[in-house]
Amino acid sequence: MLETSARLLRLLSLLQTHRDWSGSDLAERLGVTTRTVRRDIERLRELGYPVHATQGASGYWLGAGASLPPLLLDDDEAVAVAIGLRTAAGSSVTGIEETSLRALTKLEQVLPPRLRHRMDTLQKATVRVGGTGPTVSPDILMAIADACRRREGLRFEYASPRSGNTLRSVEPHTLAHFGRHWYLVAWDIDRNDWRTFRADRLTPRTPNGPSFTPRQPPDGDVATYLSHQLSSRTWPYRATVTLHDSAEALADRIWPGMGVVEAVDEHHCLMHVGADTPSTLVWMVTSVDVDFTLTSGPPELVEAFRAQAVRCQLATQPCQDAPTTG
Repeated sequence: MLETSARLLRLLSLLQTHRDWSGSDLAERLGVTTRTVRRDIERLRELGYPVHATQGASGYWLGAGASLPPLLLDDDEAVAVAIGLRTAAGSSVTGIEETSLRALTKLEQVLPPRLRHRMDTLQKATVRVGGTGPTVSPDILMAIADACRRREGLRFEYASPRSGNTLRSVEPHTLAHFGRHWYLVAWDIDRNDWRTFRADRLTPRTPNGPSFTPRQPPDGDVATYLSHQLSSRTWPYRATVTLHDSAEALADRIWPGMGVVEAVDEHHCLMHVGADTPSTLVWMVTSVDVDFTLTSGPPELVEAFRAQAVRCQLATQPCQDAPTTG
């Protein structure tokens, strides 16, 4: 009986990890005959698992069902799910903290003691650092995602900090999560160009617009386009600097959203950056810790660099004036 129960659990685990299994493949994995596999499939069905079969029962797969018992997870999978739920509790989605913690509590209740100990150790040794920011309703995220999937036009009211409230009509392409914000990358029908919208600033209107044929993503890749938008094009102060090293050598010093790097040769690359203030641009450029040349930028940025140079020089003056001993 114990051997049969263990085999049923193993069979269920296999069905959960593959879309379609042949009876012979399952038999080989379980070390039994195909006849035994058929009997075990029937036992799973009696327990409420919707196991479907192709004509002639040559293939099996596990269907979706509202009353499915809990999923089977191995140790690493259970820990990964628990960490994901705890991380989601600090997400930028409205109400997800409570939902994630409820799900995490349910998961921890069924974890074996050794895994509960691991999760407890991780929880006690971890602290979340960082301020809170605007959140977005999961209903809005689902409305955007559904329009993207269906390739249907999306209409919404958009609250822009610069131009106020406007009504926008777009062809939604991709929903992207970047930092603590969700962004919609879409083709703006009225402006005849690609645009990026903060999801927490938009309110969808119903019904959706007509279906459309998807366009090629901007810059050939949505991630690259969004990185450009967030690092330079949407900021009031923008600049391009020539870094005196290769793009490959500096890749790990430039975080996503800080700037877009463009390779020039094996000794130089361009970095396009943007920020709210010239002093922030100075900090971003100098934080890369490499020689650079200001290629283009506003006059305020030139003055900010000069002021920072004087400030640094004055900061080291006491050390230079101090008498030496020997």
